[in-house]
Amino acid sequence: MRVPGPRSGGDGRPSRAPLPVAAAVATLWAALVSYLPVAVVLGAAQFAEDAGTVGGAARLGLAGWLLGHGVPVQTDAGPLGLAPLALAMLAVWRLVRAGVHVSRVVGARRNPTLGRALVVAVAVGTGYGLLGALAALALGDAGPTANPLRALLTLALVGALAALVGAVRASGALGSLARRTPPVLRDGIRTGVVATFLLLAAGAGTAGLAVATGGGEAGDMIGAYRTGVVGQAGITVVSLGYAPNAAVWAASFLLGPGFAVGTDTVVRTTEVSIGALPAVPLFAGLPEGPLGGVGGAVLAVPVLAGMGAGWLLARRMLFSAAARQAPPPGWAALLGAAVVGGPVAGLLLGGAAFLSGGPLGGGRLAEIGPSYWPVTAGATVVVLVGTLIGAVAGRVVTRR
Repeated sequence: MRVPGPRSGGDGRPSRAPLPVAAAVATLWAALVSYLPVAVVLGAAQFAEDAGTVGGAARLGLAGWLLGHGVPVQTDAGPLGLAPLALAMLAVWRLVRAGVHVSRVVGARRNPTLGRALVVAVAVGTGYGLLGALAALALGDAGPTANPLRALLTLALVGALAALVGAVRASGALGSLARRTPPVLRDGIRTGVVATFLLLAAGAGTAGLAVATGGGEAGDMIGAYRTGVVGQAGITVVSLGYAPNAAVWAASFLLGPGFAVGTDTVVRTTEVSIGALPAVPLFAGLPEGPLGGVGGAVLAVPVLAGMGAGWLLARRMLFSAAARQAPPPGWAALLGAAVVGGPVAGLLLGGAAFLSGGPLGGGRLAEIGPSYWPVTAGATVVVLVGTLIGAVAGRVVTRR
């Protein structure tokens, strides 16, 4: 019996899909996975009020999907630009996976260069931007609307950046780039990322504790909507979509700059000035006044987070040197990496503060969230001091 050989041009390797086809399939799947939960939740809330249709639920899902990517949506109450970061994280995760899949399909692993990864990122970003423009055009002029050009540019940028992360990881270009980076810079970037996650974790814990303390008020707000069990469940899920926003706001609160819940308002440890707010369960955890003497202890949390990141930096550098049977790193390398960690954490937290805010309609609710410049400056200084203290302490204790 004769077995037919592979139809791959004679080189023995299976044929691969062209880049446009692979990028189109992966991008469409990423958009569908991030769109369906929004359409289901918002559609369920609309049907609970006996005022929903399948077409209306689909349109409302498109508006929420665009909002999750940072595209402002125009409503009768004014512009809505407060993006739910939980949806944004889901979309970015799927776009990263799209970059990974497209890189594998086109065989970028055989030639792990940054140029190949950029080609994959541009292909995915272009397709994602076109989907965003089509979604904005599908909204039409009735109800919530969005600017198609803004949707095109925003989703193209988000898609390209997220796919680039996946492409450089799948192709191996990330490892090559990391090996060419100076060790001090590489360790400093890692330390800044660790400090950022520790601060956001502290913010998430603070926000969760605040909402749990005001749980009765949050329950009353949900019950006041009179939408039944399904509608109230939808409102709860929408509130959970803004949970990462609350974590960033709480981290800004711990750092000192605080955040705003309306024009000419401020919520920080030393001052709380807010007015009338809409019945949103997320606002049930807002403090009623300044913390007083407890505020000083709360401000120590970011310093402790920086100290934890510095401690881990010292232990990692010492254990890595021991594994390579190399001499322990000098003080210059250790302190240099700790110094780099401060600005990295400041930039990351400032970016998170910028993405977590936005208008919640017109009028006094046109300004919601923290101001990113004070957060960037405050996080840089606090994390820098904390990482230096933690790195020195970790080096001294571990060497003993």
